[in-house]
Amino acid sequence: VQLQASGGGLVQAGGSLRLSCAASGRTVSRNRMGWFRQAPGKERAIVAAISWSGGSPYYADSVKGRFTISTDNANSMVYLQMDNLKPEDTAVYCCAARTGSIEVMRKWGGDYWGQGTLVTVSS
Repeated sequence: VQLQASGGGLVQAGGSLRLSCAASGRTVSRNRMGWFRQAPGKERAIVAAISWSGGSPYYADSVKGRFTISTDNANSMVYLQMDNLKPEDTAVYCCAARTGSIEVMRKWGGDYWGQGTLVTVSS
């Protein structure tokens, strides 16, 4: 599975950004997809996760109500719509894929990782 993330940038607090992740590979549809972030001096943390087959997505408490994860199954794309951004959302964001459940992804991270894209939120 290959993952290519894009869409980061600089935005003012209260603004919005949409991150995109293009997934490819023979087994991509079997994976759960997620977005993780790592802020300077902090550990990497899961932001959101979703299954290609549908079902309820997972969101970290810090982004609930502000971020939305979605998929475009026909084009193997995963999106993270980020609204009402806060300075504390500043981080490098990566998309990831993992076989198994979303709970497994939450605990162990991804089997496959895309390159990071930097999101900077100014106050």
